[in-house]
Amino acid sequence: MKKIASLVLFNCLFTSSVALGQTSLLVVFPPNNYQTSTEKIFFIGTAPPNGEVFFNGQPVQRSQAGHFAPSLPLNLGENIFKVRYQNQEQEIKVTRISTQPELPQTLGFVKDSLTPTTNIARLPGELICLSAVAPPQATVTVKLANQTIPLSIQPLQANLPGNSGVLTGLNQPTTSSPNKYQGCTTVANAANLGQPQYSLTLNNQTISQTGTGKISIFDPAQLSVAEVTSESSVTRTGPSTDYSRLTPLPKGTRATVTGSEGDWLRLDYGAWINSKETKIIPNAVPPKTIIRSVGYRRLANATEIRFPLQVPVPVSVEQGDRNFTLTLHNTTAQTDTIRLDDDPLISRLDWQQVSPEQVKYTFNLKKLQQWGYKLRYDNTTLVLTLRHAPNIHNRKRLPLSGIKIVLDPGHGGKEKGALGPTGYPEKDVNLIVSKLLRDELVKKGAIVVMTREDDRDVSLVERQQIIEKEAPNIALSIHYNALPADGDAENTRGFGTFWYHPQAHSLAIFLQNYVVKKLGKPDYGVFWNNLALTRPAVAPAVLLELGFMINPQEFEEIVNPQEQKKMAKTLADGVTEWFKNSQKE
Repeated sequence: MKKIASLVLFNCLFTSSVALGQTSLLVVFPPNNYQTSTEKIFFIGTAPPNGEVFFNGQPVQRSQAGHFAPSLPLNLGENIFKVRYQNQEQEIKVTRISTQPELPQTLGFVKDSLTPTTNIARLPGELICLSAVAPPQATVTVKLANQTIPLSIQPLQANLPGNSGVLTGLNQPTTSSPNKYQGCTTVANAANLGQPQYSLTLNNQTISQTGTGKISIFDPAQLSVAEVTSESSVTRTGPSTDYSRLTPLPKGTRATVTGSEGDWLRLDYGAWINSKETKIIPNAVPPKTIIRSVGYRRLANATEIRFPLQVPVPVSVEQGDRNFTLTLHNTTAQTDTIRLDDDPLISRLDWQQVSPEQVKYTFNLKKLQQWGYKLRYDNTTLVLTLRHAPNIHNRKRLPLSGIKIVLDPGHGGKEKGALGPTGYPEKDVNLIVSKLLRDELVKKGAIVVMTREDDRDVSLVERQQIIEKEAPNIALSIHYNALPADGDAENTRGFGTFWYHPQAHSLAIFLQNYVVKKLGKPDYGVFWNNLALTRPAVAPAVLLELGFMINPQEFEEIVNPQEQKKMAKTLADGVTEWFKNSQKE
């Protein structure tokens, strides 16, 4: 799995696949001259099991096969580690860099601390905040057009840990950097304000510096209209990929642009979208629509709901227990009549105008488990397809007859994934276990589609497209785990499950509990996680981390053919039991 920090780690590795039988000392991670900002780092590697391995003269614990994964503290700056086994020795330099900003030796601002760092645009009356990091006791001001804005030194705020903190247990905030100066202003009228001019005065000396980002104020009467050009455009809570994802917008969606920051556009309903996924519609007025009737059509394995609109407007989706909610933005209802016959999936459709320009449709469902959905625009008509429960043929010998499953063996080709202590790549064992699992599922009557059946490159987008095209009943992505560099590789073990859409939660929880109980595996946990292979909405999709490549003891199980077969059979049995239970709601 491409964990939040693991890719950075393992793409740096200087080893490739190495035979499991080692005759010499091998350190797989970290490579020499590695840089990190963490307070500690793990080393993974192997040596023949007889004798001892020493790090800077201290023996380290090893598995029965001779693998090791100690975590060692790091001092700021250069750290030298001498790794010795018998008469072999390797020297590895790891540099810990500081995350605290360095004040310049002479009068000045901390490098790259002036914000905004990129061009921004806002509406009249919105707050525009500017900041800088400078020496204490300084006087800092910003000149913006005809305003001079004082920046005040701010109280310390906590620095939040990265998302990877929940994977390592190091999920605690730390003290923030001192000496941050900040101030805000508003501008009442449309204008191009240019680049802010920052001034710093200390000990009767003054320096000035021009900010890199230009600031402008939009004219509310001349706002641009953007149209989504990609099939399913990513929207976020803020103007970068650091921000959380929102419901993707179908191709053709139109919305007014109310702000911008670098390459990102803020749309009228609050979401941000990368401008590269849009085009500007010349001379268009702000897209707004009314809605009257709602159409309904029963398909063979799904229910289709059609929302005729004047223009394609943004939409949001929420899944809950026994309900599916669709919100239309920039929409006002003129609805008197909706037809919805008795349906295998939907018990009732409710709607309400929750704000002057927001209509919410709630589909009350007959069963708890949801089986996937699709959203698209057909010209200006929004089409929502809700999939029905699969028709499982109750055959004792073939309990999965009629079920289609997509299996995704993680990584492949140039993407090795995590490496074990011997340098053995995750991509290989992912494929081995996926094929074993495929065979077990086929024995039970399932139709199985693999995203790859050999060692080749398959992009994340291609994997998602396979799931969308095949529209399986479930999709499983098979991986083995790693940790960011400051994790505890020596003691972290176990089976973990990752889900994104609520429709996949039941499957994730069931498989986690089933495998942990049946195989006696340590329970690493169940995680909501925004991953490429958990995001497909057409079917319940989960990503399984079957164990930790970097853990010396668990790695020995991972490469054991008998353990691989046991894992595949247990997963197949777990999938079968989950489908059986899903029919009992």
